[in-house]
Amino acid sequence: MIIKNVKKYTENCNFEDAEIYIEGERFAGSITEDASEPVIDGEGAYALPGLIDLHFHGCIGADFCDGSREALEKISAYEASVGVTTIAPATMTLPTAELEQILANAAEYRKNPAPGADIVGINMEGPFISPAKKGAQDERNIISCDVDICRRFLKASEGLVKFIGIAPEESEDAVSFIKEVKDEVHVSLAHTNADYDTALAAFRAGADHAVHLYNAMPPFTHRAPGVVGAVADCDHVWAELICDGVHIHPATVRATFKMLGDDRIVLISDSMRATGMPDGVYTLGGLDVQVNGNRATLVSDGALAGSVTNLMDCMRTVVKKMDISLESAVKCATINPARCLGIDKEYGSITAGKYADLVLLDQDLNIKQIIKKGALL
Repeated sequence: MIIKNVKKYTENCNFEDAEIYIEGERFAGSITEDASEPVIDGEGAYALPGLIDLHFHGCIGADFCDGSREALEKISAYEASVGVTTIAPATMTLPTAELEQILANAAEYRKNPAPGADIVGINMEGPFISPAKKGAQDERNIISCDVDICRRFLKASEGLVKFIGIAPEESEDAVSFIKEVKDEVHVSLAHTNADYDTALAAFRAGADHAVHLYNAMPPFTHRAPGVVGAVADCDHVWAELICDGVHIHPATVRATFKMLGDDRIVLISDSMRATGMPDGVYTLGGLDVQVNGNRATLVSDGALAGSVTNLMDCMRTVVKKMDISLESAVKCATINPARCLGIDKEYGSITAGKYADLVLLDQDLNIKQIIKKGALL
């Protein structure tokens, strides 16, 4: 396949006029054009790698924690249809045995997946979190971080779990936990009330990820910089940002890009099952959630409960409403999450040898065409 007349997103994270070549499931460096070779005229479209969402819960009425093949089929199909071609869904704070079943279901699905987005990992947002910053998580299922339980999760998922979230202030053994498991799984700070010193100690021990920066953590202030300040001071830490226009003010998003640069930011959707669905009452982690427009809140106390915006729409919002360049936004939704997940040899850029996951966007960033592993969707 040859795709002509496009502005290709390059490995240097800019757009250049170019042609794109695909052989089978992968990008190619060149190809011999002949009458039998399909040729697509991109008509000047932006050509970018398929997006990668490494933190979301569900969409189109299904949730990863439903723990069924049907749910994963629906989720994968929807995500691919909006240009999110690679995913790492997130768990909620649920009973340990239930989480093991959910992880095992994902591991089994991965062996024989249906068409749609590739499931390349799992982001465990609970259960090792803080009751003080539980957000939409069920406090009844919160437990302290535990090495044996963590390894049970890794075993159940057959290695698919890529991130395990903890609130380091909730356990005297948090630093020991991080040092024990950091070579087996990425440790993130998630739903935590940690102060700057506690967060810094966790990052220095080997934690390298911050779950939805600013949300479910202490505020960043001039005398108490908290988790955000610790992230800023630790160059090895990746920071997730929910840019749905609800969770973080545009000025804060711009300030974060200036503070961290676009090398360490990962755009996420944090979307729940109501994404792609009409307004109404839905569930998240066993709790009722009211959805009105692009806002999802717990029925019980009005707390924000994830988003109802897919990652492609989040990326558009970053560019159109938050004044972040398209080049930076694409970087933070493609190659950055690929590197964060450790899958950048196969995904995340339009590079010969990588999977041919491609999205063509018009000048207004509307989808013109999606290609998944060399096949038109």
